[in-house]
Amino acid sequence: MRALNRRLSRELWRLRGQVLAVALVIGSGVAVLVMALSTFEALSETSEAYYERYQFADVFAGAKRVPISVARRIAAISGVQLVQTRIARYATLDVQGFAEPVIGRLTSIPETGQPVLNQLALRSGRWIQPGRHDETIISEPFAEAHALEAGDTFTAIVNGRKRRLTVVGTALSPEFIYALGPGALLPDDKRFGIVWMGREALEAAYDLDNSFNDLAVTLLRDVAPEPVISEIDTLLEPYGGVSAIPRADQLSNWFVRNELSQQQSMSTILPTIFLGVAAFLCYTVLSRLITTERSEIGLLKAFGYSDLVVGWYYAKLVIAISLIGAAIGWILGGYFGRLNTQMYADTFRFPLLIYRPSAEAFLIAGSVSLIATLSGALVAVRRVVKLPPAEAMRPPAPPTYRHGVLARPGLRDWLDQPTRIALRQIGRWPLRAAVTTIGIAASVGLLIMALQWEDAIDYIADKYFFESQHQTLSIGLTEPQSLAAVREMKHLPGVMAAEPWRAVPADLSAGTRRHRGGVIGLARSNRLQPIYDDATDTRIAVPEGGIVLSRYLAEKLGVGVSDYVRVHVLEGRRPEGELRVVAVFETTIAMPAYMDLDALNRWLGERPVAQYVNVLVDASQQAALFSRLKQTPRVSAIMVREGALEAFHDTVGHNILIFIGIFTGFAMALAFGVTYNSARIALSERGRELATLRVLGFTRGEISYVLLGEVAVLIFLALPLGCLIGYWLALVVARTFDSELFRMPLSISPSSYGFGVIVALTATVLSALLVRRRIARLDLIRVLKTRE
Repeated sequence: MRALNRRLSRELWRLRGQVLAVALVIGSGVAVLVMALSTFEALSETSEAYYERYQFADVFAGAKRVPISVARRIAAISGVQLVQTRIARYATLDVQGFAEPVIGRLTSIPETGQPVLNQLALRSGRWIQPGRHDETIISEPFAEAHALEAGDTFTAIVNGRKRRLTVVGTALSPEFIYALGPGALLPDDKRFGIVWMGREALEAAYDLDNSFNDLAVTLLRDVAPEPVISEIDTLLEPYGGVSAIPRADQLSNWFVRNELSQQQSMSTILPTIFLGVAAFLCYTVLSRLITTERSEIGLLKAFGYSDLVVGWYYAKLVIAISLIGAAIGWILGGYFGRLNTQMYADTFRFPLLIYRPSAEAFLIAGSVSLIATLSGALVAVRRVVKLPPAEAMRPPAPPTYRHGVLARPGLRDWLDQPTRIALRQIGRWPLRAAVTTIGIAASVGLLIMALQWEDAIDYIADKYFFESQHQTLSIGLTEPQSLAAVREMKHLPGVMAAEPWRAVPADLSAGTRRHRGGVIGLARSNRLQPIYDDATDTRIAVPEGGIVLSRYLAEKLGVGVSDYVRVHVLEGRRPEGELRVVAVFETTIAMPAYMDLDALNRWLGERPVAQYVNVLVDASQQAALFSRLKQTPRVSAIMVREGALEAFHDTVGHNILIFIGIFTGFAMALAFGVTYNSARIALSERGRELATLRVLGFTRGEISYVLLGEVAVLIFLALPLGCLIGYWLALVVARTFDSELFRMPLSISPSSYGFGVIVALTATVLSALLVRRRIARLDLIRVLKTRE
């Protein structure tokens, strides 16, 4: 066995180019798997540690004004562990040096320091001092966006009164990992921030002495949240309570969990491609090696080595290649896993980061790669085991030669001799040619799939921010106001048009299916925020009666046009009834449901009111409008469309570029590995033939053309196939990454196809040039002396 082990080492060194090429493909698959698994582990462990250390609540609820005595009744509910009451309101902030109004979420904390639940990770400064009602702690991302430090001040409209507030510290909270302002799609730290103030200060400002309007609850271990939520809703209903939600539906936590599920999806789809190609490459390398070493195999068996020992020798060769690839993948996967985790940590602003990949992630990736490569080499190893010694010591029977398509007079006259030789080789080994083509095509498809993310983001931005919205900004009011207030908005500086709308929380159900979301009421004359169908690029008119559902919501409820859905509003008088589905439309953002504003107000039993106003503003008058809005007490939220678009690209664009960069490298490794192995195996098999052609007078360029022309034909066939594979992969990924908040559209631009093709061509040309150098250095005498 020692002799065989020494021979194995020599073989690995002799085949080092092919071994490294195959190992790179294996390593790419292992790296993707390790990256996804380690990122999933790190994000899960980090978020859970964050939640536990800072007492993240299990249930959340809001109301209008609740007596503090109700909190004691909630604490007495079976399964409740801790109750934290607080005051939470939105306010308009004026930050020096920033022209636009900023929305702040004012949240109370005890003057004595940490709240019981949803505690703060103090990042700088100090805690609020008792009796200092102007002191605040602000969220760290908001502070960094405006360069605010301890001692700086800003003004806020607090319950209609302008107050100057002082920053004494910055903090993070598990409740606001993903801090979204009213109506926002992504975090925008310039235009929305969390402001913590003393409980007494907010009680006095909003006249909520011995009362609260926001609630957080933790439960005993293994207690289901649903029964507790039902009792909390019953207790809060007389006080304008909005239906309580469990931690799973809390917006910030939902975003974090959604990212975790995407990492799990990535760990199944992408490594399959790399390891499938690697399995074939191991098969081709081993098959060629067995063909050239038939006589050695026969001698080993003749000298007493058993079939098992000889078969195990070649299996160890594959195992060695797999282990080299796994080692490369472990290093790359660990590095990219750390990079990926850090990227998410920067986005989510965790105060701590736990990145300690378990051995399980590396063992799983290594085991999967080993199983894949061994399964690919199994057929070749079986040939070794079944080969009798006497037959092995004879050269293999030559293939059957016959006149083919290329021998027909028309093609024979049209194609020159080197081209016919290259094409004939492809026809002689169709399976190898097919899998080589598929391997190169897979690299093109993988890159197109990665680039499709950028195309999809551009598609979402175009449809959501330009086709579905034409307003300059949306203004949120502290309370629903009469439509006369909307008419007054038209007299603000620069306002050219103003349209009212309203949103109410609601449960929508059909049979046993249920969705907790909301209903948006739009004016029938609405022009600034149309119901836009992304699938047909058309606008849907606001119906006089009934409800319009997004496709994803309709599918979740299992309803279609003319079906009925039951709607239970979760605020005010909480009306409940059935509405007919008038239309279903496609959208990539959220799961909205629309109805006529007047019909919604009548259904709620209220006079014509609106809570939001969309306004179209003359650009030259925006500064004057912003200045006026900063002084308007009844404004609770301002959503600037251009600002939301900027935040969308800043948040998503950076992450997408990193993602594309990583997979461009992996795709190039795949294309290089497949092309190099195909050309090297062809050179090994046809070295004597090429040397003979060289002696007969063919130039180096011509014999290079014979060999690399075959590769060029396969690449030519692979490129359109790769575009199809890229489309299919993009479709799979789009369906896999669908969620209630985002739907990934299938949108691939021509430039993505072009870039994918160029990158694949670059990798294959590089590998072809390396093989071309070996052809140029071909030792004709030594090759021609080689026994067939």
